[in-house]
Amino acid sequence: MKTKRLAELSLLTAVSLIIFIVELRLPNLSSIPGVKLGLANIITVYSAYKFSGREVLLMVLTRVLLGSFFSSNFSAVIYSLAGALLCLAGMLLLRKIIPLNYLWLCSILGAVLHNTGQIIVAVVVMRSFAVAAYYPFLIISGCIAGAFTGLCAQLVLRRLMPIENHDKGE
Repeated sequence: MKTKRLAELSLLTAVSLIIFIVELRLPNLSSIPGVKLGLANIITVYSAYKFSGREVLLMVLTRVLLGSFFSSNFSAVIYSLAGALLCLAGMLLLRKIIPLNYLWLCSILGAVLHNTGQIIVAVVVMRSFAVAAYYPFLIISGCIAGAFTGLCAQLVLRRLMPIENHDKGE
């Protein structure tokens, strides 16, 4: 990996971690456990369209592990990891089908996959399907949050594309 690319990925990882930590300090929008905006996913969605799957995977793993360390919530790692990995796998597949103009749609589907991964882990950990009662609420909130983060990522990409084209001499 080239130094410039590594520096860019490191910076994006730091930014997503900062966004994650700031979001932890915001009051919950809902009384339903697991419902949050997921603002750090703006960086993930952006990166899924800009970098290789391996590079984005390393970035997401770093953010999840450091995020749990900084938030002192190590028990949430398994939920975050399951959601993040399923979401990322889906977005990496979808980026081949969904064009950049519809990046927000990829983000919505990623949010649904993220919630699905978390519910699957919750069912396994708690050994009860009762927790699946949260799933419809998580899907609705995930679609709303996914649309928001996807639109933000799309705006970021549009803003940065002229800069990248300028750097390439285009």
